[in-house]
Amino acid sequence: MAAAAFGTRAAEAQSGAFQPAAHSEDGWMNQRPGKHRIFIDAATPNGAGEAVLYSNNLYNANKAAYAGSSDADLAIVVCLRHFATPFAFSDGMWAKYGKVMSGMLNFTDPKTKQAPAINLYRNSPEFALALPNLGNTIDAVTKRGAYFAVCDTATHFLAAQMAAPMSMTADAIYKDLSTNLIPNSRLVAAGVMAVTRAQELGYSLLYAG
Repeated sequence: MAAAAFGTRAAEAQSGAFQPAAHSEDGWMNQRPGKHRIFIDAATPNGAGEAVLYSNNLYNANKAAYAGSSDADLAIVVCLRHFATPFAFSDGMWAKYGKVMSGMLNFTDPKTKQAPAINLYRNSPEFALALPNLGNTIDAVTKRGAYFAVCDTATHFLAAQMAAPMSMTADAIYKDLSTNLIPNSRLVAAGVMAVTRAQELGYSLLYAG
């Protein structure tokens, strides 16, 4: 019986009849407006900056190369997971936890060589070539429609790792981080899960690093 069911599903997949299971937790991806779906996966500090750069490049290239196109044609979701996750947090969170996060990520302000006191990718175009986003910012691409999926698993991990250095509880830090995200963002159970589910829902995958 089980073997027969497996064979039926395999045949459906090969014939193109396979349909992914629908989960309410993934419904937000289908609600993103746009004719073209792109999911940008970022897992490192550099990858977070490159994902912002790629988002801007996609918007610009779409308008330049396709007559009559606009930013609204693209449904861009950037996933900030693993060590890219801290860049989903507000400037206030970097002011509070920046020293600890900087040490964990081996990421510093390229001008001062010190731990950043703000989210350098959010609204700091003056860094230009000194950072991998090349002057493009989170605030700028969110205004064009980009949306951000933030790894909840990594957020819990970061909170646990920062608890001792900050002399706080992991729960208190997690509450702080999870309620101070960048605009146009939401927590997802795990970034790796969002990457796979997005592809099931028709998003093209672009890996940023």
